[in-house]
Amino acid sequence: MKELVLVLGGARSGKSALAERLAGASNRVLFVATAEAGDEDMAVRIEAHKRRRPEGWDTVEEPLHLVNVLPEQAGDYDVVLIDCLTVWVSNLLLRKPDEPDQEQRMGGVAEKLLEIYAAGNATWVVVSNEVGLGVVPPTEIGRVYRDALGLVNQVFARRADRVYATVAGLALELKSIGAEEIE
Repeated sequence: MKELVLVLGGARSGKSALAERLAGASNRVLFVATAEAGDEDMAVRIEAHKRRRPEGWDTVEEPLHLVNVLPEQAGDYDVVLIDCLTVWVSNLLLRKPDEPDQEQRMGGVAEKLLEIYAAGNATWVVVSNEVGLGVVPPTEIGRVYRDALGLVNQVFARRADRVYATVAGLALELKSIGAEEIE
């Protein structure tokens, strides 16, 4: 039976490792990578992630057009692992930073992505950062990004069968312990 699983956490919280472990129970996994190597540090991080993936997994590198790519790709797999919404939202936002109503736009794109999930047969394991627990970003684009990602995370969490919160390499599954939706 397919599931939608959301794995949330801060930087270096263990969210990608948990997502990979959850996806690893399946034989046919599509890893969807949203990051681009814009600098040397990011290139090193991307390579580390690639080395960790099992040999039998297929990878699609798509920083922007998940809504276009996934309907064609996802049907052949038991699990689709998207790592991560954080970078995807950032990529979309930075391509059109002056567009009005960014939060609403990102929420709409997230809903389209969830329609693709609903139409398919694969379990999706989706990784995202929780960016709302830190300081208020000092720039307008930083605040727009934080708010847009927060909304995207809420959209996914509402629909998810399981939502994990990761902190310091530990994970809690929130829905099973009675977490309530806030609307």
